[in-house]
Amino acid sequence: MLKRTPPDDSFQIRCPRLGQQIHFSYCRGENMKLPCFKTLDCWYMHFNVVEYLRQELSAVEWEDSFEKPPTPKILSLAELIEKAQKQAKEQK
Repeated sequence: MLKRTPPDDSFQIRCPRLGQQIHFSYCRGENMKLPCFKTLDCWYMHFNVVEYLRQELSAVEWEDSFEKPPTPKILSLAELIEKAQKQAKEQK
């Protein structure tokens, strides 16, 4: 039977996105204080992550985290570049 709560931060798994060991609390708030879209895939074997996050998140937060398609990398990179350029202009 799976635990109902996440493991403490001494337990880490390999993140497929970052390529390094991370703990659940990182995944829980990685996406602007929302869970990473891969959280359910990565943690389901270690505890009942769906039940836990359904209790922790509002319906809107759940949808924003897991039911919207992720932004393509090229688009998010373009948005980051645009944001950096805008900040650089404002600092001049």
